[in-house]
Amino acid sequence: MRNESISSLFRKYLPITYGRGYLKKKIIERNLPITVDSAGTGNYHVGEAPDERAIATSTKFGVDISSLAARQFTINDFDEFDSIFVMDNSNLRNVLDLSRSESDQGKVKLMLDILYPGEEMEVPDPWFGNIEGFVRVFEMLDTACEQLVQEMEKHFLQKK
Repeated sequence: MRNESISSLFRKYLPITYGRGYLKKKIIERNLPITVDSAGTGNYHVGEAPDERAIATSTKFGVDISSLAARQFTINDFDEFDSIFVMDNSNLRNVLDLSRSESDQGKVKLMLDILYPGEEMEVPDPWFGNIEGFVRVFEMLDTACEQLVQEMEKHFLQKK
């Protein structure tokens, strides 16, 4: 069976690590054969570790993101990933601008569409706020990731 894959994107690297870290934790806990990665649409944080506030918040919720490093989304990600989740409309436009086909475009979705289909809700960027903003974003992504993992579990059960 092919290993399925997911990527998540943010305009800044901060919250992206939440999605990656928490989604990966949930997938490992359920022993699902899914690869998770994250990337930004800009190159200004490439190679950097997550913000200290993001690391602290993730740690508080039992997710270690301290070893992650930012990378930039590339056109090859359309070939590597079955689904690409973006956190806001800016990233949605940036990623769709790189798409080569309807197949590429069909892989790209707003992360919160999992919870609020068709409402085009964005995950806020907590960079300029305080720690409460990081907690709020983490909780939003926790809920969305849980829903996504439940949908993936159903998908794999149907394949058996």
